[in-house]
Amino acid sequence: MEPVDTDVTGPEDHNDGDAPSDPAAAGTAEAPSLGDLLLAVEELWPESLAEDWDEVGLVAGHPSTPVTKVMFAVDPTLEVIEEAVEWGAELLITHHPLLLKGVTSVAATTAKGRAVHRLIESGTALLTVHTNGDSAVGGVSDVLADALGLRDVAPLTVAANGLPEEGIGRVGDLADAMTLGEFAARVFGILPSVAGGVRVSGDKDGLVRRIAVCGGAGDSLLNEVRASNADVYVTADLRHHPASEARESALNGRPYLVDVSHFASEWLWLPAAAAALGNVLADQGHDVEIQVSTTNSDPWDFILTPG
Repeated sequence: MEPVDTDVTGPEDHNDGDAPSDPAAAGTAEAPSLGDLLLAVEELWPESLAEDWDEVGLVAGHPSTPVTKVMFAVDPTLEVIEEAVEWGAELLITHHPLLLKGVTSVAATTAKGRAVHRLIESGTALLTVHTNGDSAVGGVSDVLADALGLRDVAPLTVAANGLPEEGIGRVGDLADAMTLGEFAARVFGILPSVAGGVRVSGDKDGLVRRIAVCGGAGDSLLNEVRASNADVYVTADLRHHPASEARESALNGRPYLVDVSHFASEWLWLPAAAAALGNVLADQGHDVEIQVSTTNSDPWDFILTPG
């Protein structure tokens, strides 16, 4: 397994065959403590940007522990934790929380309990960067918008405790209009290969230029998408009723909908996040290796389609 200072690979090869660019490189200075890492993460993705319902921050780990290796992943699954432990990471940073809901036990009789035990017994800290990573500049939706080539990007909803350019979701414009079919192919091409592929609702030959995006589950933002005058909305986990109602209330068929894998839409952020953290740590004189997990934690294994 190669660290990111030599190459970065996703859970599988990208559909277009290109690997993301080098996201971080180890320096030559001393290793920081976990506490130093927490300060660097707070600089990039402040906890104040997290939604009220969210649980972000340090889940396991002692702030005084030295950190020489950091791994980024979407999900804190047991497989991802094992990958981090085998590589020797003292810190695993995941987008999704391990303990979003309250618990009364972390006994190793459940998957989450086993995850907590494995982390502590191996000396691997776990840090969650969730909706603060969505909202921040350079966050999940910013990376998705950039990968799609959007210009003049703005949030769909402005953060209550952030800058005007921070918030959940993004909307912007393509340099040139293209058909929905061409645009859907572009979406497919930038994402890691997963079983679910890309689902599209709308006229395949309809022209689109103004694009709204939200990495992860985004059907709660459909009203904001309509208000943004977007031609198409790219997000994940579109449920039947919100998608059906969006089609029924669409003006001239818009916004069209492009439904993608939750995991794939958020994986794109990992190399960019690794690069950002690597730059901050290097500026502070710290020497840390940073790697993106190669584990595909998308829950689906295969799909059957007509024809």
